[in-house]
Amino acid sequence: MKAFITVIGHDTVGVVAKVAGLCTELNINIEDVTQSILQGMFAMIMLVDISKCNVGHEELHKRCDALAAEMGMQINVTRQEVFDAMHTI
Repeated sequence: MKAFITVIGHDTVGVVAKVAGLCTELNINIEDVTQSILQGMFAMIMLVDISKCNVGHEELHKRCDALAAEMGMQINVTRQEVFDAMHTI
């Protein structure tokens, strides 16, 4: 199952490493990453495979929320099926 992890906030050292570290800890495979600095704001989108994640979806959200609070950023996880459902006729 695919998902998108988005990270937005003030640019600081270690953002990618911390989010990637959480993915490693939870057995989430990062398949693609794009990131940019927009007028001092960090923005990243990761396409990940959560099919082998070692926690449930609710716990994944809790862990991302905790990391976001620690870093002073916003982290969202959205399963690809949500986007698929929005575009189904």
